[in-house]
Amino acid sequence: MASLDRVKVLVLGDSGVGKSSLVHLLCQNQVLGNPFWTVGCSVDVRVHDYKEGTPEEKTYYIELWDVGGSVGSASSVKSTRAVFYNSINGIILVHDLTNKKSSQNLYRWSLEALNRDLVLTGVLVTNGDYDREQFADNQIPLLVIGTKLDQIHETKRQEVLTRTSFIAEDFNAEEINLDCTNTRYLAAGSSNAVKLSRFFDKVIEKRYFIRDNNQIPGFPDRKRFGGGTLKSLHYD
Repeated sequence: MASLDRVKVLVLGDSGVGKSSLVHLLCQNQVLGNPFWTVGCSVDVRVHDYKEGTPEEKTYYIELWDVGGSVGSASSVKSTRAVFYNSINGIILVHDLTNKKSSQNLYRWSLEALNRDLVLTGVLVTNGDYDREQFADNQIPLLVIGTKLDQIHETKRQEVLTRTSFIAEDFNAEEINLDCTNTRYLAAGSSNAVKLSRFFDKVIEKRYFIRDNNQIPGFPDRKRFGGGTLKSLHYD
């Protein structure tokens, strides 16, 4: 088989939110039988057809880098993770719909990944206010995925999904909510599958087609994510 071009996508979020189960589902189209805690980083590959069904269709490898989700406050933990943040083309932010704190921590994860150099120098582990306006020009595609949808009672589901939808809006990103133990949530032709395919297309465009930092048609800007400030970047 001929070698395929590839892109690098980080999968970030707190420990226990289901990142490994999600990556296994995305790459193998199977439920992970024995979920495990990721130490360091685990990499899996998904084959993706860019602009499937069009004359521009081309097959790529999507490398999914599942980064261990320890939220310890030690600067050494963040510095160790920062080695995985080099040359990224996209980010999937994963949170547990039953755990509000894991949703709130997505802001910290995104700031950490998008500011690799500041993490390495220790700037992001000090107290203080950080202006998110610095990320207004960020062009790295983001996707927000909420897991454990099956664990939310139907009477509470709409309330939870309404709350978490604002997080995706802040990142100006697509949102997918699912149960990683059920393959039907990413079934071919489903709205979730379409969102996922669209995200990977944007990642590929970012890596191979954007030139001179020009905005490509349909690529979301980050103006909502750029407003306001984020208090203290310490991990609790």
